[in-house]
Amino acid sequence: MRERMLAGDFYIADDPELEALMRRAAVLAERYRAAFAEDYDTARGHLVALLGELGEEVFIRPPLYVDYGSNLRIGARSFVNFGLMALDVAAITIGEDCQIGPNVQLLTPTHPVEAGPRRDKLEAAKPITLGDNVWLGGGVIVCPGVTIGDNTVVGAGAVVTSDLPADVVAVGNPAKVIRTLGTGHE
Repeated sequence: MRERMLAGDFYIADDPELEALMRRAAVLAERYRAAFAEDYDTARGHLVALLGELGEEVFIRPPLYVDYGSNLRIGARSFVNFGLMALDVAAITIGEDCQIGPNVQLLTPTHPVEAGPRRDKLEAAKPITLGDNVWLGGGVIVCPGVTIGDNTVVGAGAVVTSDLPADVVAVGNPAKVIRTLGTGHE
């Protein structure tokens, strides 16, 4: 089932190997949360063990919620505020210098629309990619398969259901581009 999951094919999530990987991720995320206030170096060690890639000077405020952790990559100097939910059934890539607001959800899993396959517990996933210097405001939800271009800002509470280009501001549900950003400092 893990190979099917990673290939983006339909799979059943209650596979024993996948359950063991999810439990491992939960333990490491909890160790990170517990160590964070006492000893950041120890806490960061738990993140390194949990995540697929953790760039230099990344700062993540716990709690952090992941399915596996190993499919989450965060680029250098990015900041993640409280409560990131990164359902990393497929790859989630966060570029360098990103700002992730509190309670952001990055959701890669998909489920069949048809009732029968959904009742059979089939699911799949599509990757999410955030370019460099992306800012997601508090409570943003990014849906499966979405790519957000470099320097783009997504307003608080937006639901991103389709790709966003670089250098724009997008807001709403579904998120719509409302402004193009210049090349200078905004």
